[in-house]
Amino acid sequence: MKIRIKNNSIRYRLTRSDVADLVLTGQLEDSVDFGATKFVYALNVLKAGELTASFENNTITLFMSEKMVDELANTDKVGFENNYKELYLLVEKDFTCLDNVVEDQSDNYPNPLAEKTL
Repeated sequence: MKIRIKNNSIRYRLTRSDVADLVLTGQLEDSVDFGATKFVYALNVLKAGELTASFENNTITLFMSEKMVDELANTDKVGFENNYKELYLLVEKDFTCLDNVVEDQSDNYPNPLAEKTL
């Protein structure tokens, strides 16, 4: 799971195994260790509701419904977004880059634009 924060927007990008784990466990969590302090970002599944967020104890948690997770796992749906209070929230599938990059992208979703650029 990757996180991107800019101004008042938070975006999570999920690999194929992230989505599979979310279906199985109902949650994802990752962190960045700053020595004495750890920054945690998490995604939790709720029975129902819209995409929402909280920030407590150095942890950003996004909440999405079981229906959203099911759609991510079983359809071509790319992601879900919501304007929640002052925040723009987005949870989406992580597609392979069209450019050559160093990072391992073997677990990313195939980019639907890849065939169009050939």
